[in-house]
Amino acid sequence: MTAIIKKEINLFFSSLIAYISMAVFFIALALNLFIFQGNILDSNYATLDTFFTLAPWILLFLIPAITMRSFADEKQSGTIELIATKPITDFQIVAGKFIAALCLWTFTFLPTLIYFICVKTLSLTEAPIDSGATYGSYIGLYFLGAVFVAIGIFSSAITNNQIVAFLIGVFLCYVMYDVFFRISSLPIFQGQLDYWIQSIGLNAHYDSISRGVVDTRDIVYFLSVISLFLIGTKTALESRKW
Repeated sequence: MTAIIKKEINLFFSSLIAYISMAVFFIALALNLFIFQGNILDSNYATLDTFFTLAPWILLFLIPAITMRSFADEKQSGTIELIATKPITDFQIVAGKFIAALCLWTFTFLPTLIYFICVKTLSLTEAPIDSGATYGSYIGLYFLGAVFVAIGIFSSAITNNQIVAFLIGVFLCYVMYDVFFRISSLPIFQGQLDYWIQSIGLNAHYDSISRGVVDTRDIVYFLSVISLFLIGTKTALESRKW
């Protein structure tokens, strides 16, 4: 499994997509945070709300672009059969691919802490940034990215075309992040029903953690969704034997 992780990371950083993806992520967020209309310098409020609102929408495209080749490329080139002949289980293959992609997401995520340091440094002593809510938002964003990674890996496992894997990944990430939230707001769903529908999606749990209170129920939810898609990936991988 370690060999798979190293291989995936090396392949990623040996291509331009790694550096282009990271550059797009940082530049888009920096422009919206410090330059475009509504930036924190003009608003006079020490907050990263713009960052945490925009980041999920960029990740919705960024992470599927990172994961689209995970299994699709292996299937297209036929190397998946070669990997299967090694003394390694399907679960270890899936876990190796997931951990490698999660490491890449971590490499992309950690530098964003610079935004927090900048805003905290610029904020006035009498009006400091809300550190508790910001820490919670960072935790929520990291888990959200991890879920997107699992979805991207699954999308790549069900096709041998990278572009198709990317499109499926974007669609599923969008459905999990926003669609359930929008459905719950329809007038036909009232009372507790709208709450339960909204709770199925990622948005509600991301917003919950972003308030600064890290509820174990939200963490369990994220881990459960990750596990669900990894199980789906393993099932898709095993289907080649049927």
